[in-house]
Amino acid sequence: MNEINDFLQQLVSQISVLETIVKGIIIGIVASAPMGPTGVLCIQRSLNKGRVYGLVTGFGASISDIIYALVTGYGLSFIYDFIHNETNLFILQLVGSVLLFLFGVYTFRSNPAQNTRKVSRNKSSLVQNCVTGFFITLSNPLIIFLFMAMFTPMKFMLPEQPFYQQFIGYVSIFAGAMLWWLFITYVVNKLRTRFDVRGIWIINRVIGCVVMAASFISAVLMLTGIYSFH
Repeated sequence: MNEINDFLQQLVSQISVLETIVKGIIIGIVASAPMGPTGVLCIQRSLNKGRVYGLVTGFGASISDIIYALVTGYGLSFIYDFIHNETNLFILQLVGSVLLFLFGVYTFRSNPAQNTRKVSRNKSSLVQNCVTGFFITLSNPLIIFLFMAMFTPMKFMLPEQPFYQQFIGYVSIFAGAMLWWLFITYVVNKLRTRFDVRGIWIINRVIGCVVMAASFISAVLMLTGIYSFH
């Protein structure tokens, strides 16, 4: 009987870790996907200097994302008693869905032409390209609100989780962000003769629609009581 209980506990633990990994990857992709200043710069460098330069720009941005994710996660841990209340958690989940929907609207309506900048064809060093990607992303602390909008509804990074699981969660966010930069630089490299501002515009439209649809569906499910991210 004890062996069965141990097996079930291990199974639940593995499922919990897998769930954390999936959520982290999704959060990392959503945080990186909108074509803001860093995204546009990544694409421009991929076109003008080569894919590896766009990729290291995204790498720098991913490091910045992790810093803000850590700030968000540990910030929420201080109000754990508040969000542990079912009513408060429901309200925060709903607010998170609304914020995520507004983020989708902003992404859908954003004009990539406003973020384009002259990129020197002087390749400089990979470290320099990485550092600029890091600081451009770091200069936008509003990303904390995006993480809050995703962390709360998904109950991601709770203080009750063991340290190793929290570590896996943050690594998963970084992995999700890098998956996005690998994908976008691959696409740009393959379509470099046909990829322009309109291509970035289309990406923002698609991402905006996906985020708005996902946030709307999650809000409806929570309001109807069909599902809650508990």
